[in-house]
Amino acid sequence: MIITRTPLRISLGGGGTDLPSYYSCHGGMVVSAAINRYIYVGLNRTFTDDYFIKYAEMERRKSVEEISHPIIREALRVHTIGPALELVSMADIPAGTGLGSSGSFTVGLLRAIYAFKREHVAAHHLAEEACDIEITRLGRTVGKQDQYIAAFGGLSCLEFDTEGRVTVSPLRIPAVALHDLEERLLLFFTGYSRSAEGQLREQHDRSAAGDEAMLANLDDVAAIGHRVRETLEAGDTHAFAALLHEHWLGKRQRSSGMSSPAIDHWYEVGMANGALGGKLVGAGGGGFLLFYAADTQSLRAAMEREGLGEVHFSFDLDGSTVIVRD
Repeated sequence: MIITRTPLRISLGGGGTDLPSYYSCHGGMVVSAAINRYIYVGLNRTFTDDYFIKYAEMERRKSVEEISHPIIREALRVHTIGPALELVSMADIPAGTGLGSSGSFTVGLLRAIYAFKREHVAAHHLAEEACDIEITRLGRTVGKQDQYIAAFGGLSCLEFDTEGRVTVSPLRIPAVALHDLEERLLLFFTGYSRSAEGQLREQHDRSAAGDEAMLANLDDVAAIGHRVRETLEAGDTHAFAALLHEHWLGKRQRSSGMSSPAIDHWYEVGMANGALGGKLVGAGGGGFLLFYAADTQSLRAAMEREGLGEVHFSFDLDGSTVIVRD
């Protein structure tokens, strides 16, 4: 039996510039952080001549081509390890909440497959293969941030050149600032988001068409990403909080479906009750509000009054890893 553990993520700056429609012309840059909320994938050899697959649904298939789950089907097309295979997936936080679950699942599945085959795989190859499955083979309108931060873990700067090559650089954050972020970054659930792919389609189409307003917005987002890196490496967490707020103001302008009256209200409540800055994590329309709080007690109390549950987290420094190998 093989079980892998792969982190979800929060985006801290530059989100949206990791789509090919933008970085293929302008390059891109995202500051992202893996968190200790995980997707688990298990693989086990069985005594039956089929594929037994359990995730939010259950499948029992005779061939790979019959598998309904698109990512599992494509991964097993690439890697012939069945039949007589049981595959199980579980998650600390369900999909559709803006924490990069699809990319994390793909990376975790591939990590499990390589371990099952007793083959070594580097994090960079793992991330790029996951991107190939989602973006090239399945044709999804998604970026490369989720797969790379899931594979590498940590707090990292991900830079995308116009050819799609990705450079991963761990942030050099002072220990005091790192502990401050873990204490003062608070995550509150607003409700399930719409499909990230659907949310990103408008951005993709407008960017590909050369829409000046969209490209200018993403240029600003990329610039904020660079400033986020500079402020965090300087240990200036209050300046980082202000950049979160600036990022959110720009992000809201990108699409009519990015926010909602309820999300706008909760954001205003947060800013009036101890938060110095914040943003919606993910493609928009729901998911999690991330705040940097000067007064964590007041912010937590205000969000509790609004009925928003908090997900406590710290940073994951390991990335996707095998936790059981039997």
